[in-house]
Amino acid sequence: MPVVTISSKGQLVIPKKIREALGIKPKQKLLLKLAKGHAEIEPLPQDPIEHLCGIFKDHPVSLTAELLKDREEDKRREEKKFARFIRHPRLPKTRT
Repeated sequence: MPVVTISSKGQLVIPKKIREALGIKPKQKLLLKLAKGHAEIEPLPQDPIEHLCGIFKDHPVSLTAELLKDREEDKRREEKKFARFIRHPRLPKTRT
């Protein structure tokens, strides 16, 4: 297990074997988080859009269909809420 030293500027060098194992490239962004008293380093993808593309492909229900269904429910709820404010024309009384 490699031991590294922090510079006076707070910098550290990640050993080559670890960079290669994690696939870390020069100028790549890393996520550094504190977890129960130790630091975890996680490489972020070079292209986040490409990385996230297709993550919902195995979802059992179409998210678009769910969104449209949800919007229809909202529309019905709004129509019901404001229906009492709409005046309907009264039918004329016919005299015979």
